[in-house]
Amino acid sequence: MPPPSPAKSPPAKPPAAPPVFHIAASAFEAPRPKPGLYVVATPIGNLADITLRALATLAGADYVLCEDTRVTAKLLNRYQISTTLKPYHDHNAAKVRPGILQDLQSGAAIALVSDAGTPLIADPGWKLVREARSAGCDVTIVPGPSAVVAAMALSGLPTDRFMFCGFLPPRSAARRAALEELAALPTTLVFFETAARIEATLADLSAALGERRLVIAREITKLHEEVLSGSPTELAASIAARGGLRGELCLLVAPAEPDAERRDSGEIDAALRAALVDASTSQAAAAIARRYGLPRQEVYRRALALQRGAPADPPEQQ
Repeated sequence: MPPPSPAKSPPAKPPAAPPVFHIAASAFEAPRPKPGLYVVATPIGNLADITLRALATLAGADYVLCEDTRVTAKLLNRYQISTTLKPYHDHNAAKVRPGILQDLQSGAAIALVSDAGTPLIADPGWKLVREARSAGCDVTIVPGPSAVVAAMALSGLPTDRFMFCGFLPPRSAARRAALEELAALPTTLVFFETAARIEATLADLSAALGERRLVIAREITKLHEEVLSGSPTELAASIAARGGLRGELCLLVAPAEPDAERRDSGEIDAALRAALVDASTSQAAAAIARRYGLPRQEVYRRALALQRGAPADPPEQQ
């Protein structure tokens, strides 16, 4: 009996064509916008993250105000936009703002951008918006990318309530004081932080807020986008093991968890007395405020009252 013939392989399928999307034309007309100030969001890393409306506004404006003309020029060159760029930043704002307002009142259409993301979010520009409105000029938002919102969406932390806190102070003592003021808030906290300071900030977070869950969103929308999560101690160890971090960072802190058992003033007083045995008044108050999710200043006043032996109102439960 002859051996069975080998099974034939099915014919190879032609390679699938790559998915595509279409824009009707590669060049678009950009009619001049009506007079006014246009606050235009720009990409936070990937230059493709720009809206068609933003491109039309940047191309049609009389000029574009930006923090660093070299940075914004990269975006405009990518889309072959030739609008004049003019610097507007913290160092020259007071000097050039009167001229900008005069241009607006004369009928100019002016775009305002930051180096990245939505202008005015930890960037200069709010005084210009305020004075433009006061002068009766139109102010229009052209929305788009925001590092704060992008980091929140990536974090996996509660998004129903969050608070953007900008940059923390550069010095440790001031940084810890700022964090202690925020310790009891039942909301996700979002900070901008530098790679050079992140390890020192993690140490202060541990001291001020305890081992609460943190998220670091790094290089959002860029080639090396990364999200790290863990406690301050865990993240510090991970960062040290890899020799530090690079790039632009958003630091997010989980909300203070509500106390499962409401403590009465007697328990808080007892905890304060125990803490005051080995710690200063300020240190004891900060530790007990963190433990019970109470305002630090109120706990501090209570500690002073206990030391004097005088009656005082107990700290208000949050």
